[in-house]
Amino acid sequence: MKALTWHAKRDVRVDTVPDPTIQEPTDAIVRVTSSGICGSDLHLYEVLGGFMDEGDILGHEPMGIVEAVGSEVSQIRPGDRVVVPFNISCGHCFMCGQRLYSQCETTQVHSQGKGAALLGYTKLYGQVPGGQAEFLRVPQAQFGPIKVPEGPPDDRFVYLSDVLPTAWQAVEYAAIPPGGSVVVYGLGPIGQMSARIARHHGAGQVIGVDLVPERLELARRHGMEALDISAEGDIVGAIRELTSGRGPDSVIDAVGMEAHGSPVGKLAHQMVGLLPDALGAKMTEKAGIDRLNALHLAISTVRRGGTISVSGVYGGMIDPMPMMDLFDKQIQVRMGQANVKRWIGDIMPLLVGEGDPLGVDDLATHHLPLAQGPHAYEIFQKKQDGAIKILLQP
Repeated sequence: MKALTWHAKRDVRVDTVPDPTIQEPTDAIVRVTSSGICGSDLHLYEVLGGFMDEGDILGHEPMGIVEAVGSEVSQIRPGDRVVVPFNISCGHCFMCGQRLYSQCETTQVHSQGKGAALLGYTKLYGQVPGGQAEFLRVPQAQFGPIKVPEGPPDDRFVYLSDVLPTAWQAVEYAAIPPGGSVVVYGLGPIGQMSARIARHHGAGQVIGVDLVPERLELARRHGMEALDISAEGDIVGAIRELTSGRGPDSVIDAVGMEAHGSPVGKLAHQMVGLLPDALGAKMTEKAGIDRLNALHLAISTVRRGGTISVSGVYGGMIDPMPMMDLFDKQIQVRMGQANVKRWIGDIMPLLVGEGDPLGVDDLATHHLPLAQGPHAYEIFQKKQDGAIKILLQP
């Protein structure tokens, strides 16, 4: 089959690789029809090469048609149309019983001290072949895959793999009071959906912050206030003026370590990328190389007694945190990988009912064949050609 594989920093290629097969009775094989490129995939493209091997198959936002199932899989069968969550969870361990599916004890990557295994996401999370391919082996298929109706195009459902549950959890964790205010830093796909879901949840004021014109315009089209951080001399002051002088009730950091506007952090990332893989991996884990600009802005922006919800991915272990400010302002912080299946029951009615209340049908700016995967990564990383969300279609 054809698959998009990692070879080196900013070097992904479409290779011919062996077709996946059933290896465990809880496996399924899915013929992929769409697979998204996520902002966190850019971490692999840029700085997490120390945790990758040449030929690793990328992608963790797939959906498609079930081709085969193992002997212990009964919830799906060949011919079913399914979305595959990015985290691999068993559904029956202690953590899954708490609905903390991203912490599944059956698939935890103990060798790396990490939570549940993820599709297509480095040795840190199990080095499981990903879904930017023609076919995908799905572990723990007795629980994970989400059946979706026939008929509507993939765009209606594919974001159940990551974008929608991640954004939904970000809003839940933000604890926005009814009619309250929230600022969303970063208006990529997660930030766009976080803003829309916050409004759907009853937020009275939703402010998005970014510096990419297409992202700002998209947010405005969906009724959000949108501020260009590059045009504001004092973004925190500008937000306070819009929020009664005290700051918003909640802030969602949907940026993570791909933040713009932090030249020191960018230089650190570039330096790590030049190191041998083993040394670079250690530097990424142990050194404070994350680009923390968005998180520091969130801490400065949120009102006293407010809540920060972090959905953006951070990678360093000892990043400097302004603990005095967090303590003094009595800020609550919640974060973590999305527990995908926890939120499906809340989200699915918005996708199968009348209309398109979350605007999923127009989120993708590009639909490209898998063969153009390297080009897709390049324009997404460089924010070219208006690329906000790209779906690859084998």
